[in-house]
Amino acid sequence: MPEFKPAYLIHGDDHGRIAERRSRLRALAEAQSGADGIELLDGEAAMPESVARALSAMTLAVGRRFIVVDGVERWKDKELDPLPAALADLPPDTTVAFFAREEARNKAPARLAAAVRAAGGDVAAENAVKPWELPKWVIARARELRLTLEPDAARALIGHVGNRQQRLQRELEKLALGADPPARVDAAEIERLTAPSAEHKAWSLADALVGGDAELATRTYLSLRGQGERLPGLLYWISQRLRLAHDVAQALDAGEPVAQVKRRLRMPSRAADRLIADARRTGADSLRQAIVQIADLELASRGGASGGASEDTEALLAIQLIAA
Repeated sequence: MPEFKPAYLIHGDDHGRIAERRSRLRALAEAQSGADGIELLDGEAAMPESVARALSAMTLAVGRRFIVVDGVERWKDKELDPLPAALADLPPDTTVAFFAREEARNKAPARLAAAVRAAGGDVAAENAVKPWELPKWVIARARELRLTLEPDAARALIGHVGNRQQRLQRELEKLALGADPPARVDAAEIERLTAPSAEHKAWSLADALVGGDAELATRTYLSLRGQGERLPGLLYWISQRLRLAHDVAQALDAGEPVAQVKRRLRMPSRAADRLIADARRTGADSLRQAIVQIADLELASRGGASGGASEDTEALLAIQLIAA
C-alpha cells in the first residue's frame, strides 16, 4: 500500500493534469479504504470554515480517511483563519487533498500552501508548458522513459499529436512500450508510429498535389477511397498541407532563408526539404489557387455543388487541375 502524507495541495493551470492526479488519488484511496473512506467537498462544503469543521469531525469509517477539497483557487487568504490549526492537529489516519485549477486571478492562496507544508504535507504545481518550451519538455519526459529523442523528433511528435501534455505523455509511453528502452527514436520513427495510416496517405496525396504529380495523387486518392476513407476527412489533411506549403512559398518569396523556414516546420528533416523544394517550384500563386479549389471541393462534398457529378468525379477533376 502507498504511504500517504497528511495533506496535499495540487495547483496550477494544467487542468487536465490536475484532473488526472485527482482521479489517481481517488482510485488509490478507494483501493485502501473503500468508497466510504472518501469525502468529496465542493461548493459551500469546500469553504475553509466548512473544511476545518470536517477535519475535526469524528467519523465511523474504518481505515484511513481521505478528504478531497475542490475549488480552493477561489479562496482568499483572509478566509483561511480556521484551517492552519485544523491541519496542524490532523488525526494520524487522515489525509486531506486540496485541488486548485488556477487561471487568471484565481490562484491557490500562499497561506494555504504554507499551512499544508507546516502540517508535513506536499505542495505540487502542475502548470502547462508554453508552446515554445514543449520540445524540451518532450525530450525530458522521454528521458524518464529511457528514450532518447532529438529536437527534430520531439517537434515531429508535437506536430502529429498536438500541444496537450497528457496526450504527448501517453504517446511517449506507447513509444516506450514498442521501442524496448533504452532506445533512440528518430523523427522518421515518430512519423511511422504516431500517425494513422490514413493520415499518412492523406499527407502523401497532398504532397503529390504540391509537387505536381497528378498520377501519384490520383492513385493515392483512389486507394484512400477504396479503404473507406471519407472525402471531408481527407480534405482536412490535404488543406492543412497545402496551406503549410503556401506559407513556405510566401516566406521564400519574401526572402526568408531556407534554414529559418525549415526550423519552423514540425516534420522530419527530409520531409521538410521535400516540402520546401516543392513549394518553391509550384509557387505561392498556384498553391493559393489549389487552396481555393480544395475549398470548393469541400463545399461540393457537403452538398453545395451544382450539377449531378459525384464527389469522386469532382475530386479527381480537382486533382488534375491542381497537379497540372
